[in-house]
Parts: sequence; C-alpha cells; structure tokens
Amino acid sequence: MMTDPATAIKREVFQLVELQIETLRQEGRLSDSALIEYHARSEKITELYHEIDREVRERFDWRSARAS
Repeated sequence: MMTDPATAIKREVFQLVELQIETLRQEGRLSDSALIEYHARSEKITELYHEIDREVRERFDWRSARAS
C-alpha cells in the first residue's frame, strides 16, 4: 500500500518535532552540537511544511482545472 506523500511528510514532521521537544526538555545548557542539530531540524521542519503546502496547492489546482 502506497502512502500519500503529504501523510509521509506529516509523519516526518511529527518525528522531528518530537526530537525538538526532547532536546528542549534536557536539563542544563545544550551543547554546541545539540544546538546545531536543533537548528538543522528546525530548518528541515520548515522545508517540509513548504513541501506540504506545494502538494496541497497542486492538488487544488488540479481539481480546479478538472472542474472547469
């Protein structure tokens, strides 16, 4: 069974957000490498949300074109 691309992206975003939350729950100061990883995950989350947005817009455009 194939997974809808948007569903797969949402799952990945959820996993990345969970890692972000775990990172912020750590006691004490974050190491430089932890901060770099946190920032990289943040950028990836933003990128994935843009990808979801593109997917939805393409579907909407396709459905709008079919209805015309």
